[in-house]
Amino acid sequence: MVEIIENKDITSFTTFGIPVKARYFAEYSSERELLALSRKEEFLNNEVLHIGGGSNLLFLEDFGGLVLHSAIKGIKEYRKDDETVYAIAGAGEKWTDFVDWCLERNLAGVENLAHIPGEVGASAIQNVGAYGVEVKDVIHAVECFDTQTRKTVRFSNEECRFGYRDSMFKKDDVRGRYYVLRVSFRLRPGGIPMSLDYGPLKSLKERLGKYPTIQEVAREVTNIRKSKLPEPSETGSAGSFFKNPVVPVHFYKKIKNGGFGDVPAYPAGEGMVKLSAAWLIDKAGMKGVRFGGAMVYDRQPLVIVNAGGASGRDVMELSDEIIRRVRTKFYITLKPEVNFIDTGIKITVLGTGGSKGTPELGCECHVCTSDDIRDKRLRSSVLVETAGLRLLIDPSPDFRQQALNLRLADIDAVLVTHSHYDHVGGFDDLRPFCGNEDMPIYLRSDVNADLHRRLDYCFREHPYPGVPTFKMNIIDNNPFYINGLKIVPVEVMHGKLPIYGYRIGKFAYITDASHISEEEKEKLEGLDVLIINSLRDKPHFAHFSFDQAMDMIRDLSPNRAYLTHLCHEAGCHAELESRVPAGVSPAYDGQIILSTR
Repeated sequence: MVEIIENKDITSFTTFGIPVKARYFAEYSSERELLALSRKEEFLNNEVLHIGGGSNLLFLEDFGGLVLHSAIKGIKEYRKDDETVYAIAGAGEKWTDFVDWCLERNLAGVENLAHIPGEVGASAIQNVGAYGVEVKDVIHAVECFDTQTRKTVRFSNEECRFGYRDSMFKKDDVRGRYYVLRVSFRLRPGGIPMSLDYGPLKSLKERLGKYPTIQEVAREVTNIRKSKLPEPSETGSAGSFFKNPVVPVHFYKKIKNGGFGDVPAYPAGEGMVKLSAAWLIDKAGMKGVRFGGAMVYDRQPLVIVNAGGASGRDVMELSDEIIRRVRTKFYITLKPEVNFIDTGIKITVLGTGGSKGTPELGCECHVCTSDDIRDKRLRSSVLVETAGLRLLIDPSPDFRQQALNLRLADIDAVLVTHSHYDHVGGFDDLRPFCGNEDMPIYLRSDVNADLHRRLDYCFREHPYPGVPTFKMNIIDNNPFYINGLKIVPVEVMHGKLPIYGYRIGKFAYITDASHISEEEKEKLEGLDVLIINSLRDKPHFAHFSFDQAMDMIRDLSPNRAYLTHLCHEAGCHAELESRVPAGVSPAYDGQIILSTR
């Protein structure tokens, strides 16, 4: 019977060398053991994280749920004919061991992927690649455990929907649902290398004076990787930290003609090229830069290393600075290849004001003339950081100032509550975050239609160069996922207008509400933190008054509640603070609130 271990040190299951513990941990070696685990209380009542070799994980804190690891081992060979051999490997096999197994049997296909850390199961999820080859090129099928049906399923190569460092297993609709059990590879006997068309491998034949064997290719790749990348056993890292950005050809030509000389680029489909993230980071002056114990590796700027005593936050802050500097210099936003893991939520209150903000123009009341910085209220908005994501809720007309105040490095997606100007007036200011790819926006269909009318220049077939570009994701009143993170819309009434609030884990953000139905209140049960609107004392047809907000907070009983969307009639911060009961506070601009998922 498989054992669930409490408070387990899982540092050895990662490659960064940053100390981390899991509240619960279990390792299984068969489908039967995994099936038994899936029925246990620890599995059913906690966030579950399935890991492989940990080579693409960065834990920002101890993990408050259940961590699972596959110990399914074994490699079987099935020789179809003189041209094809199938190899089926357990998900828990080390990738380097599998590559060595292929080399020993003179089976071609994975030699370019030598010396890549990690495990076989994770290779299929991540679609690992190097030197012109991706693992999708040799995967025949992937066998998985379906956590919803508790049955074993099999996906063909086509069904896996492989992309650049991507697969169906990373898509929001199935992320975390399937645990890889085994991977079937289609290999070629005879020892003839699969690809010699990438980088330094192009000259290998000439340097050897003959056509290389797969063993010689693997040896060359290993030597190159060792010369550029640190050994995880000696220096903690996750290997390549960022994905190589794919940009339009015209974007590439603009950089090339900008005085930077020869820009490394590779074809990536019609009208697109893949740029070297390492080159961009180097030219942005980040090589050797250090934040705390984290450092950009001096031999390969695509790698962030644990130079000694680094924390997960050190690494994250350094990656933010890399993203910021590359975007400033090249107008390209790098995306991490590494997955940030945490069960906490950081909420930064960007603005707490009503539709006119505080102070209001032309007003000389005691609130608008207050010297208390907490009475300076920009239009309402929050930034939510969790699971390695930065989510902006409502780009207000003050977003530019809010982003500058925060030195905001990146945004992964935008959630919109409704289309009133004080909640969407900053859409145009998102353009620095849309440099080389569209910004994902999640919104109601009516809000989408409204924004298309107001911001028609952003949605034209041939938009003016430099305008922000968006990927509009229409949502309804049902949960949806962003990179595996569950977001729950909460429909509230803003006068007669239905709008959305959002729940993420044990945090919820409700603004501009005047009524919440009993059905929607059920979505707000068990909250740790609630931010809710409280316009003023005097009743308003479309907003909660102070008393109504207090009634709603008592009804929902969150551990902590914060008041937002405060107009100057709500009073000074100090006055509000003296009126609210324990566990309730008026929020203020720049405030940081921590919660959990």
